Amino acid sequence: MKRRIAQFIIFISIFSIGYFALNYYVVSIMSNLLQVSKSEIFYIFLFIIAFSYPVAALLERMMSNILTRILYTISSAWMGMVFFILFFLIIYGILSLGLKIPTVIAGAVIVILASILSIYSILNGFSLNIEEIEVPLKNIESGESEMRVVQLSDIHIGSIRNSGYLKRIVDKTNNLKPDIVLITGDMVDGSARLHKHTFCAIDEIKAPVLFVTGNHEIYEGLNEVSRVLKPTKIKILQNEMIEFNAIQIVGVDYSFDRDHLLRVLKGLRIQKNKPTILMYHFPQGLNVASEAGVNLQLSGHTHAGQIFPFNMLVRLIFPYFKGLYEYNGTYLYVSQGTGTWGPPMRLGSRNEITLIKLKHI
Repeated sequence: MKRRIAQFIIFISIFSIGYFALNYYVVSIMSNLLQVSKSEIFYIFLFIIAFSYPVAALLERMMSNILTRILYTISSAWMGMVFFILFFLIIYGILSLGLKIPTVIAGAVIVILASILSIYSILNGFSLNIEEIEVPLKNIESGESEMRVVQLSDIHIGSIRNSGYLKRIVDKTNNLKPDIVLITGDMVDGSARLHKHTFCAIDEIKAPVLFVTGNHEIYEGLNEVSRVLKPTKIKILQNEMIEFNAIQIVGVDYSFDRDHLLRVLKGLRIQKNKPTILMYHFPQGLNVASEAGVNLQLSGHTHAGQIFPFNMLVRLIFPYFKGLYEYNGTYLYVSQGTGTWGPPMRLGSRNEITLIKLKHI
């Protein structure tokens, strides 16, 4: 525990320097546009907003309560807004090369547009949408015409999204009448201490629930995650395979080792004459999964970029960005995520609960 706290403090310290620089640049430029003098009040305001997030994050880890959660939520929302302001400042800088725009008007327009986008993004960030897809699956022995699988991913239970949000997810999941629920990592956020009661709603899901770890479970500590999830009905798959309704379901832990998926799949006795679903948080290794005999891989992690314009950057980093892909007869579905990380916002993406209808062929 002490080691994780020390690592967290180091990370927050480095992050704070960069975040202060970003806030200083944005607030300074906006004050120039709006012709606000840089008095003592200006620097006090700058100091408060620049350090609100790292301070709130540190307080949440050490002494989480209603006040620290409110501070964390507000400071997280400001983080998203400051990026919107920066984006509009860049646009203004480009336009001002050829147009003469009054600075006060430009500043006012930027504040209004950034505020509108922030409000919309926050509202969108707390909506829950159902995404339905159909995937053909070979060699299913069941007599049913289809199997209903719900995928949840990147819920990020923590300071902002807690038991109430999880209960909403559970209710919507039950309405879909799934045969099984598969959670592909990042159940926890790492922003606040974990409590067993926060995850009690999982037991209300009227179907078996399987889970594999994501990168945030590693950040939080696998023993700590296991402590709060083991009392629930969730079965954690750790580089292992089980059979459900004649379908092989493989769960592979998140790992920073690039060859991890290949080694795990080679070590499992996957029967290629049976349908196989792979749960793996990171959306890569589709060719490896295909060679191992996997029919469908379920992943998350990308959040579909979560907030514009980061959507475009994340799309460049991850070839498998969101949605359904196919490679040599093997399908990969990348969830946009059921929650958010950092700013509780979504712009150009949305929270999703995915209903996957496995069609027999």
